[in-house]
Amino acid sequence: MSSNVRFVDFKSDKQPTWCPGCGDFGTMNGMMKALAETGNDPDNTFVVAGIGCSGKIGTYMHSYALHGVHGRALPVGIGVKLANPDLEVMVAGGDGDGYSIGAGHFVHAVRRNVDMSYVVMDNRIYGLTKGQFSPTSREDFETSTSPDGTQMSPVNPLALALAAGATFIAQSFSSDSQRHTEIVKQAIEHDGFGFVNVYSPCVTFNDVDTYDYWRDSIVDLGETDHDPTDRDAARERILSGDRELLGVIYQDEGSVSFGERMGLGANMADIPEGAPEDATDLVREFY
Repeated sequence: MSSNVRFVDFKSDKQPTWCPGCGDFGTMNGMMKALAETGNDPDNTFVVAGIGCSGKIGTYMHSYALHGVHGRALPVGIGVKLANPDLEVMVAGGDGDGYSIGAGHFVHAVRRNVDMSYVVMDNRIYGLTKGQFSPTSREDFETSTSPDGTQMSPVNPLALALAAGATFIAQSFSSDSQRHTEIVKQAIEHDGFGFVNVYSPCVTFNDVDTYDYWRDSIVDLGETDHDPTDRDAARERILSGDRELLGVIYQDEGSVSFGERMGLGANMADIPEGAPEDATDLVREFY
């Protein structure tokens, strides 16, 4: 790993096709800064993404990457990390991708506590498919598919993670570049599964959960007396109904990752005999 890597070294030559003003721009920039500032570089980083507006984030970042299918990014990321523990694995997704079809994988990824990070861009809407309500949308949120509101309580991903035994739970805001980067850095440095839910506004289809709403509603736990190592305090914060929390909500400082528990310290990736040494050439030959 290099200490001379800058976050721009993680930028690919592909231009994002997100809507101008999308929160995913800020989310991705913070991810790249966090990777660089924790001593990682593109050669030891693997980014996995699913489907949705967040799905092409691996295309826009210069690293090893895989664009998977809807809700299935986490098992791929887990497989990559267990096969090659030397890689820094970061999984990126959205609230629809992660908390709907991917909810089962989310719960079990939390339980396994593999040493990787999971960054979810939560805009409380399905943006890619043109504005349907998502698992985290408000109960009274009106869309083309819910003209009378969703009539369902929103999924609380923080409560879901805590109940499943998460060892690191945090929330950040894509527009607060410094805090977002700091929080993702802490997730990367955590020994175990680092989960970060990111408030990432959709400027095209969600005119309720806007940048102004988040700025006015967020409670930064870093400015309170909250102790993130106190699980009971974290549970009270999460279940209080005040979902607009910012910062590390819970961290188990005694966390032991799955790989460490199982003694998986060596690279188990099986490279075929006679394969080219350069990974790029290997991929080209395969296809």
